[in-house]
Amino acid sequence: MLETASVHVSATLLTRDRDLGARAAYPGLSGAWVQRGRTNVFYLGVRRPAHWWRLWRSLRSTRFDLLYVNSVWSVFSILPIAAARLGLLRVDRILVAPRGEFGAAALGLHGARKRVFLTGWRWMLRGPRVWWHATGPQEAGDIRRMLPGARIAVEATGAGPEPRSAPADLPAADHARLVFIGRISPMKNLDLVLAALAHVRGRVRLDIYGPVEDLRYWQRCLELRAALPDPSVVTYRGELRPREVGETFSRYDAAVLPTRGENLGHAIAESLAACCPVICSDRTPWTPVLRDGGGQVLTELTPEALGALVTRVAAAPPAQRRAARVAAGDAYRRWRLGRPRISALDQAWQAITNPGRRLPPQGRSTGDAGRAVQPAVSKEPRAATRRRT
Repeated sequence: MLETASVHVSATLLTRDRDLGARAAYPGLSGAWVQRGRTNVFYLGVRRPAHWWRLWRSLRSTRFDLLYVNSVWSVFSILPIAAARLGLLRVDRILVAPRGEFGAAALGLHGARKRVFLTGWRWMLRGPRVWWHATGPQEAGDIRRMLPGARIAVEATGAGPEPRSAPADLPAADHARLVFIGRISPMKNLDLVLAALAHVRGRVRLDIYGPVEDLRYWQRCLELRAALPDPSVVTYRGELRPREVGETFSRYDAAVLPTRGENLGHAIAESLAACCPVICSDRTPWTPVLRDGGGQVLTELTPEALGALVTRVAAAPPAQRRAARVAAGDAYRRWRLGRPRISALDQAWQAITNPGRRLPPQGRSTGDAGRAVQPAVSKEPRAATRRRT
């Protein structure tokens, strides 16, 4: 988002000093300010009081036009929002991106805890200073159901990664190569994939990549793997670095990602950009793209229904699998042509400087932001832009 922002955006970004679940910090970055392009980044060690003090000293003298936070539930959203509302952080407006957290499936996980929290937190999320970033009409509706009267100041998705020009040639194999790349958590529904393999007619192999976010859930997945007639067809290959994701997708015949719900689904975009067809639930914005050639749509989240879709891939001859990969890349390119070429931060600045102006429709650019958007602290990373002087 920051890399695609116009030259009018000057940003300060706050993020942890390590990856999700990692014990070790990034070498040489913990507690440091680093300039990346036009963005000043602070890598925070959350258990280091000296880091918090250094951060506070750096931010307290600046007045920010916009505080942008990803997530409603994260403590790294709660703290800066509270600081801004209490006047400890000088911020004109707050832009909150729930990233699908108000969707029905997401609210169903730890639902009682979230409802109790929101009862006490709701007053902080109301008022003319608090705006919302929705990735489309469905999420805008989810936000308004939770917070009637919420102002959707930005409604847009990114353009997605650059597409590959053609699918990579895969070595001959007597089985279909399937991949799952994502967080190991109930929302991503990996257990359904493993249960579905027992219903597949044909030879397949499944590789799993991603961080184990929920250990109890991962144990259930391992039990399902062990119950398969041949557990060796499933391999867990650990985590990937961001730059490795697209190349990894390109080595498979299909990605199986039957998520319980996504406001966007970046892994789906990365798979399609790599010419890897996606078998996905109908609970994402990607259903039209998949039906346009990007893959297959799962309308029932059952092992039998998913097993039937995987069987189609397993039964297809090599030439047909390659044709499906070409079609997936073509469908993605058609989708990408309709994406707006304006950063969400520039859209936010337009909303600030033109408060009565309607949002641009999806797929159309509105040109330059015109002046400096400036966020101030932001699910990780956190973005903050400041006024230019």
